[in-house]
Amino acid sequence: MNRARPAARPALALLTAAVLVLGAGACGGRATTHHKPGTSHAEDTGSNGRLLKADDGDGHRLRQVDADGAPEVDLAVRPDSEDGWNVHLTVRHFRFTPDSVGGGALAGRGHARLFLDGHPLARVYGAWFHLPASLLRSAGGGTHLTAGLYADDHTAWAVGSTPVRAAATLGDASASPDDTTTVDIAIKDGKVSPAPGRTEIKKGRTVRLRVRSDRDDVLHVHGYDKEAKLPAGRTVTITFTADRTGLFEVETHESDLLLTQLVVR
Repeated sequence: MNRARPAARPALALLTAAVLVLGAGACGGRATTHHKPGTSHAEDTGSNGRLLKADDGDGHRLRQVDADGAPEVDLAVRPDSEDGWNVHLTVRHFRFTPDSVGGGALAGRGHARLFLDGHPLARVYGAWFHLPASLLRSAGGGTHLTAGLYADDHTAWAVGSTPVRAAATLGDASASPDDTTTVDIAIKDGKVSPAPGRTEIKKGRTVRLRVRSDRDDVLHVHGYDKEAKLPAGRTVTITFTADRTGLFEVETHESDLLLTQLVVR
């Protein structure tokens, strides 16, 4: 009986080695993006936000995180000298991870998606993207470009049940930086910074309003009928051409705060 035991040990060693090899290859060996045992990638939550039943309008479920330290994105577009447009994404609290797409959701990581007039256009894995005119034509044309941030499992990062997104108008990108007036405004504890005043703008210039609020609200530009949601803790950008003269107030709807007055001459 004792002589049979040594023969069993090599077999046990081979079985153990096989298990280790198979285990190392599970889920592509992506230990850094592995989802929880017994769950799919989309169901992985933990400290990486809360998966909501709502989606982004294109079938990708929202992954809600706190406003403090949440991913942010700004979108800028300008004509390319040869063809189409050059799209630039500026992100904060976020890192592009193209090598992990399809893995589990990790906080502050993933990729971006572009939408043209609300329709899916392209997936983006870095800060720059060339948007050729042929792609615009094949998408049926449009001028309203939106960029949203997504986790590696393709869920959409969201704050306050609102997807983390930024928008720009392709028609406004023909203006050079010298033709753009940028106004940065912050709202904290019910106070506006800088204090509300008047901004002089020459007719025909591009106006870029960048507003950040510490509470959910709605941004509105009177006279131009421009409106956007203001999720808490996010910078929201509204871009338009000052093509009419007069005095136009920029305010918030929920808190009824005057942010600035635009004087277009």
